[in-house]
Amino acid sequence: MTVTLTEKEEWELWAEANHNSPQQLEQEPFTILHKVPNQFGKGYVQQIEVHPHLWLEIWDYEYHDDVLCKMPECNHLVQFSVLLCGKVIDEYGGQVGEGYTMISGSGVQRQMLVEYPKSRYVGVNIHMSPSLLATFFPNEVWKIPHQLSLLAKGNDWQTLLYPETTMAIGGITQQIVNCPYQEMTKRIYLQAKVLELMALQLAPILANRYGLQPSPRLKAETIARIHYAKDILLAHLENPPSLLELAQIVGVSDRTLQRGFRELFGKTAFSYLTEKRMESAEQLLRQGNITIAEVAHRVGYSEPRRFAEAFRRRFGITPSGCLLGKKSVSGT
Repeated sequence: MTVTLTEKEEWELWAEANHNSPQQLEQEPFTILHKVPNQFGKGYVQQIEVHPHLWLEIWDYEYHDDVLCKMPECNHLVQFSVLLCGKVIDEYGGQVGEGYTMISGSGVQRQMLVEYPKSRYVGVNIHMSPSLLATFFPNEVWKIPHQLSLLAKGNDWQTLLYPETTMAIGGITQQIVNCPYQEMTKRIYLQAKVLELMALQLAPILANRYGLQPSPRLKAETIARIHYAKDILLAHLENPPSLLELAQIVGVSDRTLQRGFRELFGKTAFSYLTEKRMESAEQLLRQGNITIAEVAHRVGYSEPRRFAEAFRRRFGITPSGCLLGKKSVSGT
């Protein structure tokens, strides 16, 4: 069974559940505990103000049915999300959980349907205003650095990004969920972990967007070979070599190739290829005078349906919407 409701109806059910439920769990300072409505399932969402106006949500609950929520167009805060269990899917192809995290910038959130499949949900959400994010960078005169301007869109569509869930991101999220401390020590610990999680999610985005790279642990010769592999992929978006073929061409092992892409570009070779295919596809569609099937073929997709799914996941709009000149909601 699927439970369908508006965001307002969902909030009212949560408020009613917590008004009528005796608080059986002791709450710490700076913490609010929310019980999941019986209509949905069981469990709790814990809200912790780890720093003034910086809120951390820790999810640990289970839905007994699929829940479909109708989200209205509204102003949105900056948000970082990671799920260790369960997944959340929106109608534009965005997904949190099962391999993907989410970064939502501030700005206008478009109207959308969000699905919570029947599952257990364990994870974290971080919420803050863009003005609070700016205070992390005092040398910028309390302004968000230009590298992070994609997270502050004002009256424009918000940025939606879906970084991959790495082992490091999963590990920090586990540490947050299973925090071993209490009261003030817990708050200090969670402040540090929240910032670390944000940095891990942003690192590959900034590395790719602005050419910022971590200090390489690869030999100079290996780095040159990885860049050669990148150039080969860019030159053959329509029909790229396989991972093994690419590794043989540039003279490294497939394992070194994957490691090199992660260290230099913050993602796997396949993810890098997909992103560049989508960027090329968007440029072709924006130019017009071309069919969606032709664009799909040029960037290496034999099935237009699979191309459309990948494009919508990346940009938040369909290829046909892009062809008609609609805005991207991904911040690109």
